Amino acid sequence: MSEELPESAEPVVAVARAVKTRGLKGEIAAELLTDFPDRFADISQLIAIAPNGKRSVVELENYWFHQARVILKLAGYDSIETAGAFVGFEFAVPEAMRVQLPEGEFYDWELEDCIVETTSGMLVGHVRKVMRVGGGVEMLVVENDEQHEHLIPMVQSIVIDIDTGQKRIRIDPPPGLLEL
Repeated sequence: MSEELPESAEPVVAVARAVKTRGLKGEIAAELLTDFPDRFADISQLIAIAPNGKRSVVELENYWFHQARVILKLAGYDSIETAGAFVGFEFAVPEAMRVQLPEGEFYDWELEDCIVETTSGMLVGHVRKVMRVGGGVEMLVVENDEQHEHLIPMVQSIVIDIDTGQKRIRIDPPPGLLEL
């Protein structure tokens, strides 16, 4: 079954979102929210997060992939009715169980809310989101206190240092970039 967790529990990373029930035995069809679907092989428990933020731990009995979705079978939820209670929930793992990326690569959520400053110490703002513009280019959408946005290309010549532990990014913008 499930064990309730406090909402303030450790940070988590969402890996799937339940969209509907499937079959008669309590299976849940879920949208994948991870770039690493093979990770389900190493997961025995998931954190179920209700739309209202309430968290509980559930046992993952089985899983398989069907089309672009993952089918989850949770232990103790063996009917359409019991599994249906999870529609709209996100399923997550503790942040400590995230897939480790190669050095110099970051998850979007690791960059969001980072403070951005220039190499001279001028505060630019904080990262609101990471935007993909095609061709493998990513842009930091940086918002300042006046809600003005700056688009900062994620290229080595501009983004000098990223410290996700300190939530700080240092940039060396070319002339005119911050005036746009």
